[in-house]
Amino acid sequence: MEKARTYQEKTLTLAEAAGLIKSGQTIGVGIAGAEPVGLLTEMANHALNLENVHFWTCLPMRVYDVFARSEMAGHVFNENWFYSPSDRHVHHEGRVSYIPNNLHRAAADKLYATKGKLDVCFATATPPNAEGYMSLSLGLIVQKDLLEAADLKIVEINQNLPWTNGDTLVHVSEIDYLVENHVPLVELPSAPPSDLEKEIGGYIAELIEDGSTLQLGIGGIPNAITAFIMDRHDLGIHTEMIVDGMVDLVEAGVVTNRKKTLHPGKIIGAFALGTQKLYDFLDHNEDVELYRGRYTNDPYVIAKNNQMISVNTALQVDILGQVCSQSIGTRQFSGTGGQLDTHRGAQMSSGGRGIIALRSTAKNGCISTIIPTLAPGAAVTVPSQDVDTIITEYGVAELRGRCVKDRMEALVRIAHPNYRDWIRDEAQRLGIVPKTQF
Repeated sequence: MEKARTYQEKTLTLAEAAGLIKSGQTIGVGIAGAEPVGLLTEMANHALNLENVHFWTCLPMRVYDVFARSEMAGHVFNENWFYSPSDRHVHHEGRVSYIPNNLHRAAADKLYATKGKLDVCFATATPPNAEGYMSLSLGLIVQKDLLEAADLKIVEINQNLPWTNGDTLVHVSEIDYLVENHVPLVELPSAPPSDLEKEIGGYIAELIEDGSTLQLGIGGIPNAITAFIMDRHDLGIHTEMIVDGMVDLVEAGVVTNRKKTLHPGKIIGAFALGTQKLYDFLDHNEDVELYRGRYTNDPYVIAKNNQMISVNTALQVDILGQVCSQSIGTRQFSGTGGQLDTHRGAQMSSGGRGIIALRSTAKNGCISTIIPTLAPGAAVTVPSQDVDTIITEYGVAELRGRCVKDRMEALVRIAHPNYRDWIRDEAQRLGIVPKTQF
């Protein structure tokens, strides 16, 4: 009865909770499928009465008026670890700014910049169990770190969230206020792979051996990989993001996690985003554990998995081997996320490999993604000294340890044929790879 009274006494309406926010405060927010839909929606009804409120967000999955409406200028400013389409849409209005980060340091570095100060955290969780514990469910990248740092902790309870295990538990007694908002979960349907993505997936699959541990992203290329590795045995998962394709691999008996050298028998992740099929799979599943991004994405932790294979995608790769996955020139498109974390960790692993996969062209073949130099202002997501394996629909380029001349030749072979001569000619014109007699 005491626990019930505590829960009831702490429960506010959304309007009451949003009304606690004061001018000048900073609010850390749960990410992606763990974003507090009700609290962020309600803040639009209060923000115009406030000044200089800062939010820390990451990969918002919905369009919220508190960030989208132009009249919020001066009232609300959004600092974002990873842009989604809604952020790209308003970036030019000056009300959102990207936070450069590596995922395993995202929360720690942001709190370092504020000397550990965070006024408020908006998080999400399942309803509490009989002992008063709630599961933070779909998002552990920064959510628990922000809850622990915040002076005011407000949790949005949603009965539709799956109960996940790992480092997800928080007791009601640790929270200041609760709001109930039982809304449907955001779903991200699996993208069917195109024929071109199937070609890329086939090349990647050739590098995945029995007993490997995988980190896969989301989209057509990862989905294509799934189809090509259905004959593998005893694969494992250690990833930042758990997606639907991993469920397919478990159900097919391909992923067993038996051969993992770290957390054997367990799928390890930091957050989950997909369809209801994924969320049902996660609910009370003792074979899946979610941990904070500072753990799952620490390259030294990742490296403890033997035969670790990291697969990420990119927008451009230049002949030095520099990978840009987050911007189009000076235009912020997404973010670094955990790409460099997992890429480095995989290469540090015994028998591991860091793979960057991309189509050879963009805009219906009008632009080569393999280029002499990155576009002016483009952000470097994976530096040249960290690059390993690049794959397009034309094959595999092994870059690790190679000189720039050899890197260029390897990348030219997997570039679209229409651009191969241009890449060489530009590299020579710019003096990056002068013409030699060898």
